Amino acid sequence: MKNFLFPFVAMGLVSTAVHAQVALPERLTGDAGAAVYAISANVRGASHRPSLLPYVYADYQRVFARTDTFGVKTVALGEGYLELVGRVSQEGYKANSAALRGLHDRSTPVPLGIGTYQETPYGGFFVYAMHDVTSGGSLLEATYAAELVFSGWKIYPQIGIERRSAAYVQHLYGVAADESVRSGIARYRATASTVPVAGLAAELALGGPWHLLVQGRRSWLDGAIRNSPLVAARTQSSGFVAVTYAFK
Repeated sequence: MKNFLFPFVAMGLVSTAVHAQVALPERLTGDAGAAVYAISANVRGASHRPSLLPYVYADYQRVFARTDTFGVKTVALGEGYLELVGRVSQEGYKANSAALRGLHDRSTPVPLGIGTYQETPYGGFFVYAMHDVTSGGSLLEATYAAELVFSGWKIYPQIGIERRSAAYVQHLYGVAADESVRSGIARYRATASTVPVAGLAAELALGGPWHLLVQGRRSWLDGAIRNSPLVAARTQSSGFVAVTYAFK
């Protein structure tokens, strides 16, 4: 519990001295459009097909969406707000291939919790602490993003870290005793995982309010995930290409 609350306790102390929050917008601001999303499969025999889905990175009063994270802003906190958040995950997969025969499907996690976005002169800081209602595990995440301008492009380098509890990792990559008997795959009991993540997004104005947005991210899997007999990769990549309309 201490690890879960520490980032927010620390930011709460900072907020007693800093009250420079961006005013809540009275109208829709940000970007919305359509995107093709893709994620690499890191499990033997699993596949993830590219999907065409809406893209939203926008705010309306206290409600917001940030690509795969959405929520509601509550009380002022530092240079942002304490937020109630949810995450749209792509980590689940079906055990419908020969390599996974005898295993249960891994249902997609549903992380819900609290978070904050701190908009500072030095870049943006995103911190989330979420409970996965599917596995009963937890997901802690911290990300820093900067903004650079280069030859008409806006470039957003990102770096972060994600920590999944043992229950969360077990749900996706563990092998229970009954599954081992049916499949012949060795039993595996997972531990907690800490994974570094780096990403890069680039935005190009197409004319008027229209923009092209491209983003890629890579995670370097640690031993808690790599040691699973289900896992066949050391990294996992994801990304999207979107055409968006800017609301101002």
